[in-house]
Amino acid sequence: MAYAAFRSIGAYAPSKVLSNDDLAKMVDTSDEWITKRTGIKERRIAANDEFTSDMGVKAARLAIERSGLDKSQIDMIICATISPDYFCMPSTATIISTKLGLGNITAFDISAACTGFVYTLSIAKAFIESGMKKNVLLIGAEKLSSITDYSDRGTCILFGDGAGAAVISTTDNKEEAIIDIHTGSDGEFADLLMSPNGGSGSAHDALEQEATSCYMQMKGNETFKVAVKTLTKDVIEILKENNIQASDVKHFVPHQANLRIIKAVGDALKLDDKQVVLTVEKYGNTSGASIPMAINDIYESGRLQDGELMLLDAFGGGLTWGSALVPFSPVKK
Repeated sequence: MAYAAFRSIGAYAPSKVLSNDDLAKMVDTSDEWITKRTGIKERRIAANDEFTSDMGVKAARLAIERSGLDKSQIDMIICATISPDYFCMPSTATIISTKLGLGNITAFDISAACTGFVYTLSIAKAFIESGMKKNVLLIGAEKLSSITDYSDRGTCILFGDGAGAAVISTTDNKEEAIIDIHTGSDGEFADLLMSPNGGSGSAHDALEQEATSCYMQMKGNETFKVAVKTLTKDVIEILKENNIQASDVKHFVPHQANLRIIKAVGDALKLDDKQVVLTVEKYGNTSGASIPMAINDIYESGRLQDGELMLLDAFGGGLTWGSALVPFSPVKK
């Protein structure tokens, strides 16, 4: 039987840093105010001529190199993004495929906001276990600065740019396999976090009258409450269903949205600080790129070792949510 294994990770962060002090010159805020409420100290901002696909390519090249595969062996690309190069076509995944020189392979985007990477993981698992694909390149890439209103202090303090990528490959060794993935959604809460204009639900004259409505908008307090409740419930369920204790998890890798949300979920699971992966301080919220960028952080620092169990957990606009139990299973050299 074919199983899906998490083989490699890579990431890219733009060089430009936007600090809390920089934002305090733009809106009525301060480093103390932002840090206390979010845990964020700075975020990265892509250059004007640096697109979402460019960041995705840089992360992808690293992930492919670390996988031990030749790029010709990649047979599908899935890109999770809410800030694609183009609304609504071509997909950013097809552009990344061309820039990587991967040829005529399956490539498409998904839109699940901050849960995007977990959604791509579930799709890759299904394609591999069905025998349809063998080596799937997953990319979470965001240029959120392009859809952020820098006069709105409720959102501009949160978001940054970056990309993460992973290679998921077929294996016949069940010990290497992704254990389980949960995904869910509830459109009843769509208005908590959304970009209200830019699609068929908005008249063209509305766009002309209020261009800023294409930016992300969020009801912060309501989103916080739903996120903590939903994330906690989901991770408790996936651990219980797979008869895994929280203490068995080596790395809890949550979506890096807000330190208070991460801490609330971690406390509910009775996780210690060493288990919880945190990158929110230096990157902010990078939506679909958040989880792979965090995994890359522990990989490059030497904290992620072969066989260690990761618990991924995400929540985003839609609303969407997801969790995954994933052993890190690089090809043994």
